[in-house]
This record gives sequence, structure tokens and C-alpha cells, in this order.
Amino acid sequence: MGEPADVGVGIEGALLFELPAHADSRGSLSEVFRRAWVPAAREMVQANLSVSRPGVLRGLHFHRRQADYWCFLDGPAFVGLFDLRRGSPTEGRKAELTLDPAEGLRGLYLPPGVAHGFYALGEVRLLYLVDAYYTGEDEFGLAWDDPAVGIRWPVAQPVLSDRDRANPGLAQVLRDAPTWPALPG
Repeated sequence: MGEPADVGVGIEGALLFELPAHADSRGSLSEVFRRAWVPAAREMVQANLSVSRPGVLRGLHFHRRQADYWCFLDGPAFVGLFDLRRGSPTEGRKAELTLDPAEGLRGLYLPPGVAHGFYALGEVRLLYLVDAYYTGEDEFGLAWDDPAVGIRWPVAQPVLSDRDRANPGLAQVLRDAPTWPALPG
């Protein structure tokens, strides 16, 4: 299968791929990830499936070391991103996009230091790959509704986990940042 082109999201290092479906009378086949598409990426070591009901917002989450690769399999989702990486050409920039597998599969690569979250516009199934095994030590949050982040979510009162409801605002995250090792640029 051919290599999909990065169609971009406006954040340095975050890559969005349109994934072609090869269909015939039996159904279709889509290649959803190939390491060669993201040359800077480390090897993906774990795959997870997240299922979210309509109205659920997951995030914003970020990692200092871990990268993610997302592929929504079912249901439309509004995705919000925010670049927290010090010295990145897009530091402090947000990105907003709607991904709907009914309009074609897309793969989204998220480098360390890019906060990410999604709002389920319908019943959503998200397959995501990560380049580090889950330990909890590299899991951080950022308030989804912080005006300083400025993501225009299509909802005022989403269903949130207790953890996401307690995520700190951008000012607190940036105050804590000097105590961390530098986020990759």
C-alpha cells in the first residue's frame, strides 16, 4: 500500500494522515499505521482501544516522554490539541479538528509535549498506539476549558472523568514546568 501524505494540523511534529481504504465486493482494507510514516517516532509498543459515549470529553492529557498515534474507528470526534513544548516553533498554538471515520480513516501522530483531548460527537471507538508502556508516571493533564488554551469545544458541560475535571489550568502547568526535564522540541 502507498504512503499517505501528512495533511498537517498546524502544530510542529503533529502529523495527520488520510488513510485510503482499498474496497471490493467483500469489504475493505485500510492500513492504519506504519512506522515509516513517522520517521522521528520511536517504536510503538502498546495498542489500546478507548470507547466513549456521546457527550464524553477525554483530556486534555499530555506526556513528557510518550508519543501517541490515534485512529478513530467509529463515530465522529472533535479533537483539541495544544503545544506545550518550550522552544517549539508552534509553542502555545492550538489546533482543532473534527475526525469522522464515516468520511475516511485518518491517523494522527502526537509527539510528547502536545496536549490532546477529544469530545465524542457520537459513539466513538479510538484505537491508539503508544511508544511507552503505561505506568502513570508520564500522565499529565491540562484543563480542557481554560480560556488561556482557547480551544473552542462544541460543548459547555461535557461528561468528564474525576481526573480530567481536576486538571490544572495552563498557568499552573507552566509554573510546574521548570521542575520537569525539558519537553522534547
